[in-house]
Amino acid sequence: MLVSLVACAPGQARLPLLRAAGAPPTTPPPTTTPPSPPPPAAPPTTVAPLPPPAAVVQTPAGVVLPVLGRQPGGWVVHTPCSNTVTVRRATPVVSPQVVLDPGHGGDETGAVGPNRLRESVLNLSVARQAEAALKSAGVTVLLTRSGDYRETLSTRTDIVTRLRPAAFVSVHHNSSPDGPHDGPGTETYYQFHSPASKRLAGLIYEEVAKTLSSYQLAWVGNVDAGAKYRLNDRGGDYYHVLREAGGVTTALAELAFISDPPEADLLARPDVQQAEGQAVARGVIRYLRTNDPGSGFVTPVPRTTPAPGGGAEGCVDPPL
Repeated sequence: MLVSLVACAPGQARLPLLRAAGAPPTTPPPTTTPPSPPPPAAPPTTVAPLPPPAAVVQTPAGVVLPVLGRQPGGWVVHTPCSNTVTVRRATPVVSPQVVLDPGHGGDETGAVGPNRLRESVLNLSVARQAEAALKSAGVTVLLTRSGDYRETLSTRTDIVTRLRPAAFVSVHHNSSPDGPHDGPGTETYYQFHSPASKRLAGLIYEEVAKTLSSYQLAWVGNVDAGAKYRLNDRGGDYYHVLREAGGVTTALAELAFISDPPEADLLARPDVQQAEGQAVARGVIRYLRTNDPGSGFVTPVPRTTPAPGGGAEGCVDPPL
């Protein structure tokens, strides 16, 4: 009777059955967070290999470039405008026996004939004809420029001094003669202290003058036309290609006068350009394969007219 009264007493707190029996309280199971996946491993760093050694390379566009050094993935070169860049796609040039240099190029046209024939274009055409004739004779040859674009004198001679060919010929055409001349006014220049250069210039003069003499024309020229030297005020070679190609047998050829109207019309003919190029090639081949001394040597008249151009100012490189 007493037990019932206690159990049913009003206001008495009711305990859950399990707790009243002394069981521990129920708790939810702990939440388990799965570990984050590790970050992906960084790809291994790869270093591009060095290109093969080369003194000069030629790009897919045909531009010839002297090599200053190598770095992973490419060659450090001088461009035609003497800028320093790295090229990754190019072919090393095997040293040729002969390097031909078509003078001027691009907006540096050289002399322009009364028929609008540009010396830069004419020089390149004649150099290509000489190249073809030399190759037909089994002589390996390279042109310093392959198109009508600017190229500094420094880049031209840099190509030559790195390749060190047996002969280097810079091809030009002249302007502003002294007056009428008995026969072609062809001029070739040689390195003053080089007997080999003098012989090369004499042989090229001989061949070109003989070839042009076959055309009946009222020729013009300078009073000292022939194979000669020209010195600067320090007693060295005046022309950059002769002075800076020291150690390489070099000649600079002024084949005819593009400024003279009859000669300009003659020089515009493809057959005459071919004849000039073949004459240059014959002179070079005789230099390489004979002991012929050459001819046409003269004592030059002192001249102060500067030879402008050939620098990097305003020069724009062609696509490489």
